[in-house]
Amino acid sequence: MPETNIPTYSRPSQTKIVATIGPACAGQDRLVELASAGVDVFRINMAHGDLTQHAATLAAVRGVAEQVGRPLAVLMDLAGPKIRLRELPDGQITCDADDTYRFVRGHEAKAPNELTTTYEPLVDELAVGNSIMLADGTVSMVVEQLGNDFAQCRVVQPGLIRSRQGVNLPGAKLSAPALGPADLENAVWGAANGVDFVGLSFVRSPEEIRQLRALLDSHGSGAHVIAKIEKPEALERIDEIVEAADGVMVARGDLGVEIDIARVAVAQKDIIAESNRQRKPVIIATQMLDSMQHSRLPTRAEVADVSNAILDGADACMLSGETAIGKYPRESVEMMHRIAVATEPLCKDRPAALLPDFDDDPNFDSDNVNQITEATVFAAGRMAEELEAEMVVVASGSGATALALSKDQLYVPVIGVSDSAETLRRMCLYWGVVPLPGAPTGDSAALLEHITKWGRASGILDSGDRIVLIAGTGLAVTAHNMIVVHEIE
Repeated sequence: MPETNIPTYSRPSQTKIVATIGPACAGQDRLVELASAGVDVFRINMAHGDLTQHAATLAAVRGVAEQVGRPLAVLMDLAGPKIRLRELPDGQITCDADDTYRFVRGHEAKAPNELTTTYEPLVDELAVGNSIMLADGTVSMVVEQLGNDFAQCRVVQPGLIRSRQGVNLPGAKLSAPALGPADLENAVWGAANGVDFVGLSFVRSPEEIRQLRALLDSHGSGAHVIAKIEKPEALERIDEIVEAADGVMVARGDLGVEIDIARVAVAQKDIIAESNRQRKPVIIATQMLDSMQHSRLPTRAEVADVSNAILDGADACMLSGETAIGKYPRESVEMMHRIAVATEPLCKDRPAALLPDFDDDPNFDSDNVNQITEATVFAAGRMAEELEAEMVVVASGSGATALALSKDQLYVPVIGVSDSAETLRRMCLYWGVVPLPGAPTGDSAALLEHITKWGRASGILDSGDRIVLIAGTGLAVTAHNMIVVHEIE
């Protein structure tokens, strides 16, 4: 078993790992195992459990961070307008081809072929010809007739459906808001309890992201909003959505049901490319190592899937059922790292292609990216590689400079320092950035002295080693505009 006290500088891969908390890893001791195996961000799925349970989980994560001696971030994932079946007779139904079922209003079905859902306006918002996907898309029906209180459907893809399973309606225009009453309550709770990231499910427009951010701001929260891309409407406005969000998650489970499953890989590449263009962190999620819920080893296809996500330029990969309910949560994290370590050397030729085009890219006229900072961090990264520096150190108040450096994907260790604990935790999502607490940030000389003493004591720095420091002169108030190369005597 891995040791539970990882030095803050040590990580076997540059790609970050997000792990979902559930019964399989409940309790601080189990979470320590996952953190020791390499988890950077823990995800709390608000679709399960209550606020009392979530408060205990959050406290456990904060305790784990103290125990392992490094920052750990928390992603609170809002459930959003997820439509689910209500209770079925005997808990499940086998749907045969060409069987007829009726979706009806209310909470209880009155006939064996009737189905009810958690979405009350469903009957009003369906149209003849709409598809209804059940059981993660393994069962499908088509709407053939509408009445005042029912929508009659025919099974076109047979299979087994169970109570409380999700219902997807690709092509249907639903009125459900991205933030329902439960989501609003949970968002306020997250703001009050200092979560680091808030995932917004089923995003369709940038306005929904701005609504969530305004709510968080009004409660004094600096949590970053992660837009979950799960709907075809989001793909149609992906550039606007990425610009409005602080980060993006490619949520392939529902996305693969809402769009043609054959398009998922292409959509993933497009979303990653747009996120990298706008310098936003991007997480790839769902079924990455799904077979490891029941097996100690993944399939070859899953290994290739994780590798391709990293090669596409993802900042993080997420484990869902693998760590939440699977038999091998720690092994799943360790496998994710093994794949990343094997894959990342192939990415070394990519940074030049990611160099921002300051003249032609309209994004650099926005508030998202400071041109001076971008140019400085890119130059510092190239200097560090040419000089074979032992590390790059970036002092960042908000984390924006650390994120800019992350997006250049260096293969020199990057140490992020800040006087803000919240900023250090957000760095946990940034590719290749290792957040180091306790370093002075106001004076470059004092920071270099601290890093040198820390590095020597940790056994990672020695005489003759070089450190590249990115800082500001104070003359350009909003930008990091200074590069310092320090050689240890």
